[in-house]
Amino acid sequence: MAQVDIARKLGLSTATVSRLLQRARAVGIVRIEVIDLSPAEDLSAALIDGLKLRTAAVIDTPSSNVLSALAAPVGSLLQQAGLRSGSTLGIGWGRAVREVTMAGLPQLPGIVTVALNGGMQHAAPHFQINEFVRQAAVQMGGVPHFLHAPYISSTELRDAFLGDPTVQQVTSLWDRLDAAIVGVGLTHAANPSETALPGEKALSEAAGDVLRHYVTEEGEILHWDGEEGMIAASPQQLRKVPLCVAVAATPGKASGIIGAARSGMINALVTDANTAQAILDRLSSHQKAEDRA
Repeated sequence: MAQVDIARKLGLSTATVSRLLQRARAVGIVRIEVIDLSPAEDLSAALIDGLKLRTAAVIDTPSSNVLSALAAPVGSLLQQAGLRSGSTLGIGWGRAVREVTMAGLPQLPGIVTVALNGGMQHAAPHFQINEFVRQAAVQMGGVPHFLHAPYISSTELRDAFLGDPTVQQVTSLWDRLDAAIVGVGLTHAANPSETALPGEKALSEAAGDVLRHYVTEEGEILHWDGEEGMIAASPQQLRKVPLCVAVAATPGKASGIIGAARSGMINALVTDANTAQAILDRLSSHQKAEDRA
């Protein structure tokens, strides 16, 4: 309330109200505080420290299409990594990866873009990984390498695909990736997936996944019945990538992002302020629990 209104309500003079407020502030009865909002740079630094990342970028959470807004910082990280003609960029699948590749990536003529996993017989746009690879190559002036093989099949069929020279040409690139862009999946409990196999759905303790490699929040890789039929870059191959950027902007993925970072499958993160704060809050609560223990 304005001091004039307070004075009128209490039947006092405005001068008396002003004097009483000054006294109240002096003795600590009344406090006026300005909340210090952490800028994006502070959040990025806190994520790098808390998750032991190589780098991170946080954007202010926009009112519309936050996933598309992640494209610019992803592009900046790729440029800072010194990628050039002949460098190899792996592309994963997911909604965030799709939005980033559709929104625009920087010109890096001659870069090689390659699918990190096989495809799926599903119409959902965020599963069309070869299209992401093509789109990224078009925007960057690169050369696409498509993977014409299923994400999962029987072990026998997987071995047959991996024995094909055309498939081998693509999968051999997974051992010499210079950078990668991947998504982080929600738990099936939080987001039931009609594409998940029974073995995947049984992973109730999973915090999230990277390329369907499931992790706990502590970073432990969880194995599931049927994964031996997967065609995808392995956790070991992802750990060797100099810059493996996870793109995610959903606070509900905080635990999955923490697990992915602790597993070593990602070493960089591009996200929004809301998700960054959710991650840091979760890390802080865990640290307080450990201190009490």
